[in-house]
Amino acid sequence: MKGVFLDSETNGLNPNKHAMVELAFKIVDLTNGEELFEYERIIKLSKSLWEKSDERSLKINGHTRELNNQGREKMQVRDEVIGIFKEFEIVKQKAVFICQNPSFDRCFFSQIIEPETQEALNFPYHWLDLASMFFVTQMQKGKEDANMLPWNLGLSKDQIAKAYGLPEEKKPHHAMQGVEHLIQCFEKVINLHHELKCR
Repeated sequence: MKGVFLDSETNGLNPNKHAMVELAFKIVDLTNGEELFEYERIIKLSKSLWEKSDERSLKINGHTRELNNQGREKMQVRDEVIGIFKEFEIVKQKAVFICQNPSFDRCFFSQIIEPETQEALNFPYHWLDLASMFFVTQMQKGKEDANMLPWNLGLSKDQIAKAYGLPEEKKPHHAMQGVEHLIQCFEKVINLHHELKCR
């Protein structure tokens, strides 16, 4: 089973108005922790899409128009990702997506590769989220110590990291450093006996 640890940066929170400006993922063999591939791209937006940017989002991810202009066209990124997923058999029953907030990442990812194409290519249906994994493990721990219950610790990735003695994600946020921070947290939450070899 492969895990696609994925993160994105966008120019706002509304997928009906905003767009992805950066995509990163690492494909990892979950049976042995071996990194199989990593991918990171800035996605160039049209002038009209960029003008709809929410300045609060750009402040968080540090993206500027100058940086965005260095990116690749959306269709090129689409073709690259499809090719990579075909090469590494990122399909149902053989792979899952793992994110901090898949409800966010998935809708913006679907702007790059539309759901109909994802289905036709048999992309994984399941997008697993770190917060739910943490919630379940902390509910178990909370049976012995109420201070360990998830609502007493918080569910953001930085709060999850803090619960395990890990640093917060560096700022400004970039997609690949988000992926690497996600993997660090994932290792702790599911109590892996070995670190994933992708760091």
